[in-house]
Amino acid sequence: MSESDLDLVRRAQAGDLTAYASLIDRHRVGLERYAMHLLGQREDAEEALQDALIRAYRSIGQCREGERFRPWLTRILVNRCRTLLARRQQQGRFRVSIDQIDGVAAHGSADGNGQLDEIQQGLARLSDDAREAFLLKHVEGFSYDEMVELTGASVSALKMRVSRACDQLRELLDHA
Repeated sequence: MSESDLDLVRRAQAGDLTAYASLIDRHRVGLERYAMHLLGQREDAEEALQDALIRAYRSIGQCREGERFRPWLTRILVNRCRTLLARRQQQGRFRVSIDQIDGVAAHGSADGNGQLDEIQQGLARLSDDAREAFLLKHVEGFSYDEMVELTGASVSALKMRVSRACDQLRELLDHA
């Protein structure tokens, strides 16, 4: 039987690197997927994730008793991704084609007609805020209350972003 996140966090807070590594192993796939889908470039996603993992390790003592590790770490990653998106806008860089997002699929696999590719292309067309909200809700499975903690946006704003993202994706997929 594996240890709970809370037990591993306690051990990591006491300096146990193996416990921290176990936490990261447990949550890495979802974090990688989120960063890739949000940022659209493997290099940026890897940079954001590595930076988030280092920051989380340095501040593991701030992960409060009873706070779940995954939302706490995801909040750090969300902030790192936002920083990279803001840097892109300042530099005038635009998102690269979603074709660069290879090897990171949402839950499940694409069917024979390339439906996953169409969804990924649709995600690339969403605004950063809409894509972030959609991914947190429908790919990572966070509740709206958890999303409020992760993003700082209100529940109503997040619901609107998710709704608009779903509408835009539906529209894009209907015309694909």
